Formats: sequence, structure tokens, C-alpha cells
Amino acid sequence: MTGFLSGLVRLRRGPWELLATVLIALGVVMLMQPYVLWLYTYSFIVTLVGTVMFIVVSHFPENGR
Repeated sequence: MTGFLSGLVRLRRGPWELLATVLIALGVVMLMQPYVLWLYTYSFIVTLVGTVMFIVVSHFPENGR
């Protein structure tokens, strides 16, 4: 867990891509659930933020220095 948090702080690609992927998956799950209207309402925004975040962080450095 410490490695993940330090990767976020140091702007490394791996942890940020993982976070963006989780946001995309969360948005899709929110879109497909039929029970809570506010989850459905914000699903597109969550998916869009995750997608844009993934595009931006794909330009971050891999690992190392």
C-alpha cells in the first residue's frame, strides 16, 4: 500500500492508471445498476473522468527516476 501511495505522490504511471481504470469500471457498474437513480445519473461523469484521466496519465513516466 505504501508503494501505491508513493507512486501517486510521485506521479508514476502505474498507480494513476490503476486509479483511472477503477473509475472507468465503477462508472460502468453505476450505469448498469437498476436500483439507485443518482448512481445512474452520475455514471457518465465518472466514466468520462476516468477516461480522460487515463489519457492524461498515459504520458506520465513509467518507473524509476
